[in-house]
Amino acid sequence: MKRKRDEIIEMKTEIKSAIEELSALIKLNNKVKIKGCSCSRSSSSTTVTTTPAATTITNDTDGCFVKEVVVSNIPTKPFISICSTILHVLDKIGPTMAVLRQDICKNIQRLEMLYATNPTHYSYLVEILNKEAVERNAKKGDTCSKALVWLTRSLDFTAALLQKLLIDPRESMEQIVGEAYEISFKPWHGWISAAAFRVALKLIPDTDTFISVLKAKDENLDTLKDDIETLISLLVPLLEDLHSTLGENQLKNSRGTGNNRGIAVAILDALTR
Repeated sequence: MKRKRDEIIEMKTEIKSAIEELSALIKLNNKVKIKGCSCSRSSSSTTVTTTPAATTITNDTDGCFVKEVVVSNIPTKPFISICSTILHVLDKIGPTMAVLRQDICKNIQRLEMLYATNPTHYSYLVEILNKEAVERNAKKGDTCSKALVWLTRSLDFTAALLQKLLIDPRESMEQIVGEAYEISFKPWHGWISAAAFRVALKLIPDTDTFISVLKAKDENLDTLKDDIETLISLLVPLLEDLHSTLGENQLKNSRGTGNNRGIAVAILDALTR
């Protein structure tokens, strides 16, 4: 019995685990319509209204409009779990991903720490964004809001990488990873981080090696392709919801402080392995 259970666990790849967790998250992700109103008069005041789905900051100035936004209630704990599982997928690329791993882990831990202080109150990501928006410190220092921004970009990178691998599995991994980086991280990285990543690309394994470590034992390429296609189909709508939520909170263009020293250290460590 134990042997059969171990075989099942062995067959459950990181891709399959990510599919299961994303499927569960999607079921818990309830989209909610939020109406925001701003009325203008000669006097000026600000009202902050917090709901389970969003925070609406209304400024009373001259003029009036009503805005309705559909936002997603993405549950915090399942989202953190997804990010951790995706990190294991990226680990399959090898020590090169140490360049990104440190920052991804740091951002996951930041969300985990705040969530642990009050799991009931911070059961949805939007509540974390609400807290920092109300305190007006979402873009100041190492915040959970910026952690969510960079975790979203990490998921963008993963989705782009897997899509390119699916389109042409004969393409070199250096090309696949490089193109995924160009459309996800590079627009937001400083020159030190970008230069460091170019060095790290030289350590990328070949495509066949990457595919072989993604597959379960005795799994064929067609099955892996089907799993990747399923994962992408689940990732894309989640990313659309995340980008929409970040956009409503004016966080999409956040650059953050970065960790250039940490990235450089990670690359030197990878080079000496």
